[in-house]
Amino acid sequence: MENDKLQVTFMNPQGKVTGIRYNGVDNLLETRNEETNRGLDGAVFKVIHQDENQIEISFSRSWDTSLKGTYMAPLNIDLRFIMLRGLSGFYTYTIYEHLQEWPDFDITQTRVAFKLNQNKFNFMAVADNRQRIMPLPEDRMPPRGEPLAYPEAVRLIAPSNLNLKGEVDDKYQYSCNSKDNRLHGWISSDPPIGFWQISASDEFRTAGPLKQDLTSHVGPTTLAMFISTHYAGLDLALQFRNGEYWKKTFGPIFIYLNSGHGGMDNKSMIWEDAKSQLQKEVESWPYSFAVSDDFPKADQRGSVRGRLMVRDRYINNKYDFPANSAYIGLALPGEAGSWQKECKGYQFWTNASPDGYFSIKNVRAGDYNLYAWVPGIMGDYKYNVMINITAKSDINLGELVYEPPRNGPTWWEIGVPDRSAAEFFIPDPDPEYVNKPYVHHPDRFRQYGLWDRYTELYPNGDLIYNVGFSDYKKDWFFAHVTRKTKNNTYEGTTWQIRFRADRVIKNATYTLWVALASADYSELQVRFNYLNANPAHFTTRLIGRDNAIARHGDHGIYWLFNISAKSAWLVEGENMIYLTQARGSDPFRGFMYDYIRFEGPWVTDTITK
Repeated sequence: MENDKLQVTFMNPQGKVTGIRYNGVDNLLETRNEETNRGLDGAVFKVIHQDENQIEISFSRSWDTSLKGTYMAPLNIDLRFIMLRGLSGFYTYTIYEHLQEWPDFDITQTRVAFKLNQNKFNFMAVADNRQRIMPLPEDRMPPRGEPLAYPEAVRLIAPSNLNLKGEVDDKYQYSCNSKDNRLHGWISSDPPIGFWQISASDEFRTAGPLKQDLTSHVGPTTLAMFISTHYAGLDLALQFRNGEYWKKTFGPIFIYLNSGHGGMDNKSMIWEDAKSQLQKEVESWPYSFAVSDDFPKADQRGSVRGRLMVRDRYINNKYDFPANSAYIGLALPGEAGSWQKECKGYQFWTNASPDGYFSIKNVRAGDYNLYAWVPGIMGDYKYNVMINITAKSDINLGELVYEPPRNGPTWWEIGVPDRSAAEFFIPDPDPEYVNKPYVHHPDRFRQYGLWDRYTELYPNGDLIYNVGFSDYKKDWFFAHVTRKTKNNTYEGTTWQIRFRADRVIKNATYTLWVALASADYSELQVRFNYLNANPAHFTTRLIGRDNAIARHGDHGIYWLFNISAKSAWLVEGENMIYLTQARGSDPFRGFMYDYIRFEGPWVTDTITK
């Protein structure tokens, strides 16, 4: 498949891309990898459309019951590739279908992956401030690389590029949120060529705008992730049971190739050109050229608009106020917040204006709930009326009001309700385990081994936070992790929050809100003033499998807990709340707090805080 810019070669009928010829280079892809059965292969090749301006081809495979018991997943698959005249790249999308009578099965991950020629591509770019020269795959293997606490993380002992010596390489250090995962790839220097994966939309991805996933990493590898359990756990595995029918189109994504000329600013020029191409792709979405009926065009889609306000009488006891910059989206019907664990349908998100107005355009036809959350405001919003989108529909919902969780006036709070732990104290990494681009970087949490820094910072006892005196930016460790003992085992930890109450109202109920940005095989136990209370006044029991601590995240799955505190548990004077991470055994068990708030009961007089 070729135009005047490039040529793409496929295995027929499997549909694997085996060669990309561009700018005088016969093949931009790596050719030394053994063929495996990890990919989904087509069985029938077909030209879907061909004229002087466009070609679209298909590699499809149908499943039937005679294949039951084989390694082939019970899916009909259709791998599509599109090339346009004069455009330096090609598009790909995939259609999956599971019929009603077919066997139960799960999908934990599906993606498009390209592995580039490692002798040419050594510079990777994920964002304006996340770009670097990368090691070779062989640099990660002993004796040139030292395996660390898990297979993905390796310390470079004797890399081919000695400037990388001593650094840690881990593909999860280059993850990003779905809302930001639009452009990433690689640049070669001789000749100067850029290879980019561009996603003009994330409607086909799962779990909403804050779902973290992989981008590009050592290989050189570039990925377009569609479904994964990364930073979430098995809640985001596709599970088909009891003859469930399902069909979904992933993509199209655009593989863009560009080139530069000699000079010091070559990489910058190639990157900026790729960013310009991304903007063109976004403006062209939904694409008009994809032939399949499973990818609806603009005139087959609808839109929703309105305004979201917030009503919190503690913040403003007279007026509702706009949901400034709120994340507002449409996803399959469910409970408030269910979108973050939803992976079978499509999702459409936008950000509200400072005045709370929003417009969600180019929505596929179907039934949806509207969901939202507001940075700086705790909890999840759901509009309780089902929204039916049809072709060319334009639904105006008018003014909507979100009443966030609240049981009383705020006595004190720790952190910012933004579903991230990034505002808390993030330590410097051990000098032996540094990834240099993340030194003085906003994403300091991407460094390796930060979990063990907790024990070094608190060698003789656990964290104590004094309300009114401590600063959460300096005094609240970003992850509630286990403690490393002298014999290199790990044990649970108990943090303390100390605060004064000049008055405690008898027979009243107080509230502790705990919002978690992440949880991994952990249990939060809460006790008020009685460290040895058994059972604890509250426990989450064992929750979470998002693995965000090990994978250098600042968040995974969001949790919100409403903990009622009896007045008998409190005293006038100094009080202590004990937060125990009760599960030990390894360094990655724990959670990250998003926000903690303590509320008193509603009374007419003022309570001293």
